Amino acid sequence: MEMSGEYMIAVPRAVVWAALNDVEVLRAAIPGCDTINRLSDTEIEATVTAKVGPVKASFKGMVTLSDLDPPNGYTIRGEGKGGVAGFAKGGAKVRLADVPEGTRLSYDVDATVGGKLAQIGARLIDSTAKKLADEFFATFSKLAAEHKPQ
Repeated sequence: MEMSGEYMIAVPRAVVWAALNDVEVLRAAIPGCDTINRLSDTEIEATVTAKVGPVKASFKGMVTLSDLDPPNGYTIRGEGKGGVAGFAKGGAKVRLADVPEGTRLSYDVDATVGGKLAQIGARLIDSTAKKLADEFFATFSKLAAEHKPQ
């Protein structure tokens, strides 16, 4: 699955960058996020419950950040295992740019799924991924506007 998009966030780029790196903001913004813990500057562990069509599962995974270029962006790589439901793995390139409205966040995702998830069909997986991304960015935009960097 490949997906890309961009969102306008009405706050300065430095604030968006700080919010993207704040696990409490991420916990609140990621749909179905049960737990999230920062293990190091570049590693985050999370558990997320997701429903894709008839398959609902709790995925436990590790995310690694690379190509760190504060406050311009980074690359995210991760893999989550959901037991009999299967697995998801992939990455995303996230870029931030100043715009008159605040900050433009753009992303390009490349991911694969296996197990029962792979049997559901690409269209359903793609539409669910797009819906979850829209939910994440709607919530994240609100939280970023309220974010007070530590």
